Amino acid sequence: MNENVELTSFNLRYEGHRIRDDAAEARLMASIARRGIDEPLKGVDTPQDRFLLKGFKRYRCARKLSIGRVPYVSLGEEEAMGIIGLMRVAKNHRLNLLEEAKFIVELLTLHQMSPAEVAEKLGRSKGWVSMRRTLFEEMSEDIERILFRGAFPVYAYMYTLRPFMRMNSVGKKPVERFVKAVAGHRLSVRDIELLAQGYFHGPASLREAVDEGKWNWSLEHLKYVPEDPEGCNDFERELLRDLERFQKFIGRLTVKCHDERLQSRAFRAQANLLAAGLLSKLEPFFNTMREFHDRTGQA
Repeated sequence: MNENVELTSFNLRYEGHRIRDDAAEARLMASIARRGIDEPLKGVDTPQDRFLLKGFKRYRCARKLSIGRVPYVSLGEEEAMGIIGLMRVAKNHRLNLLEEAKFIVELLTLHQMSPAEVAEKLGRSKGWVSMRRTLFEEMSEDIERILFRGAFPVYAYMYTLRPFMRMNSVGKKPVERFVKAVAGHRLSVRDIELLAQGYFHGPASLREAVDEGKWNWSLEHLKYVPEDPEGCNDFERELLRDLERFQKFIGRLTVKCHDERLQSRAFRAQANLLAAGLLSKLEPFFNTMREFHDRTGQA
């Protein structure tokens, strides 16, 4: 049943089980300032305390806006069953994967439920429960704090970094260093993936740059790393095509310039001007080509 309760009546024990999103919270606060709180907060009313389970953004917004009473719906009198009820809600209100895992660990440890019991209550398989439980077994407390405060995308951790630990034997410590180095900079999942590839597979100098906070320089550098099987990026392929065309033109010009059909005065006048222009560029061109040849020969 929906009721209005004192904001100060909530126990925030489970606040750390929900991932923060500061941008979404700022938008929500603007909405609450105009219209008030539409959706009630949810929790459990045990004999010991009133534990908030859902609505932490609304709670923080209400506190900042000095709203003393908020709408509230109780999910029961037992914490474990309240968590079960929260996790069984409709898909459009589903918890994040990491939030599910955090509550699963809570049910298995503090509330001493068995994996089979949790699976049955949630209508899930034991494998589903086991997968979420193991998430925190391979995650350091520092990474957990970073993820839950919203400083690093959960998707990037799950599908970019975890495979490095599981398949490439990178280990927890290097992953933790990487997360700490780039957390809080609002990088896209794609940029994090690019940085991670360079960090774990690239040279030591690049890892050192990222560890020192020079991730922006590292990211710009990595954008020029070739992605095609031939090992060349777009700019390099374009230059190679230009060199090939130029080589062909030199051969064609060498042959045509000796052709006996070049007789007219109009042609000779125009060709003389063009040849003079080319001759004026030959010395800097040859110097560039010699330096370029020596530099590429070092590869």
